[in-house]
Amino acid sequence: MNEGQASAPAAGGAESAARKSQLEANLKAVHARIARAVVTSGRQDQPELVVVTKFHPASDVLLLAELGVRDVGENRDQEAAAKQAEVAAAGFVLRWHFIGQLQSNKAKSVARYADAVHSVDRPGLVDALAKAVRAAERPALQCFLQVDLGEQATGEQAGGQRGGVLPAHLLELAARVADAEELTLAGVMAVAPLGEGGRSADPEQAFAKLAELSAQLVREHPQATAISAGMSADLEVAIAHGATHLRVGSDVLGRRAAVR
Repeated sequence: MNEGQASAPAAGGAESAARKSQLEANLKAVHARIARAVVTSGRQDQPELVVVTKFHPASDVLLLAELGVRDVGENRDQEAAAKQAEVAAAGFVLRWHFIGQLQSNKAKSVARYADAVHSVDRPGLVDALAKAVRAAERPALQCFLQVDLGEQATGEQAGGQRGGVLPAHLLELAARVADAEELTLAGVMAVAPLGEGGRSADPEQAFAKLAELSAQLVREHPQATAISAGMSADLEVAIAHGATHLRVGSDVLGRRAAVR
């Protein structure tokens, strides 16, 4: 079966049709924002849209697939594994991006379905992912190094509110990924730091810093050009600073309470 082709409709009925129409309209609006931001920034390339489907049902992922979405993001292993299995059973082949903080003991599971992990932040996780990929006998796993851009970040690994490797240790971690033949060093990833009251701070400074760190990384590893940055609230700023992968959830799927 060809990539993206389904053997049967993902869902039926008026409720499904209404949801599909809503998702289609939301996708068009997000793509329009991306297109405007690309023009404004003077870029010639088009960032990839990763639709973050966490806390939304597999039925939504199937509808998105019918609408042409090929890249989806999840941040919890158990939820992601179940959705990937259901979507694959329906005949769709999507690219799955794991974007959440990842425990090393989950590496084996994630390696079974993920095409990319956007949250690699410590040497132990690199080693666990390489071992898991080797055991799974699968193609190399794309790895984005999550960088902690919080001003008050401390500690040897992820010291800030959003998680990630400290900038001072980025190249060291990159070398570890590059040395693992089971992994591919894709580039960097970051989330804009939190400001007062738990709200996201102005992302301009954070994404400018991420672009600088990306340039440093590329000087050492020329193939690692990807920058995973930008969500629903700040994708325009991320595009202006060179984001190649945008992780957008709520502006496509709407908000949904976290499922515990």
